[in-house]
Amino acid sequence: MRHRKKGRQLGRQTKHRWALFRSLVTSLLEHERIETTEAKAKEIRGFTDRMITLGKEGTLPARRRALAFIRSKDVVSKLFSDVAGRFKDRQGGYTRMVKTRRRIGDGAEMVAIELVTMVEKASKAATVPATTTPVAAPEASA
Repeated sequence: MRHRKKGRQLGRQTKHRWALFRSLVTSLLEHERIETTEAKAKEIRGFTDRMITLGKEGTLPARRRALAFIRSKDVVSKLFSDVAGRFKDRQGGYTRMVKTRRRIGDGAEMVAIELVTMVEKASKAATVPATTTPVAAPEASA
């Protein structure tokens, strides 16, 4: 029976699986968008949301808890200074998964997992109209 055994094993031993999760969350917070398999992305969503919630808390114990999970001090400082500030009015759902392709080798479903505000900034930049008008080139006379 598998009562109260949540989460995917992903074909790995426990320590290897936790190392994978820590590495993926660190990369996601550093680059704000990564591509991985759908199963791995679904697993790291909760860890990423917890780390951003710790960043929003902003206390020293929260920073120490984040440092215990995230592999890089630079990423933790980015989390507490930059990323947490972007989500201060949001109550959850900090990540988005977008299906991208099937991996050629084994046909695994690949997704891009990204922080939500990253896409919002890109879409705002794309909707701003250009302020300059194109100037027509002078015609050459023969």
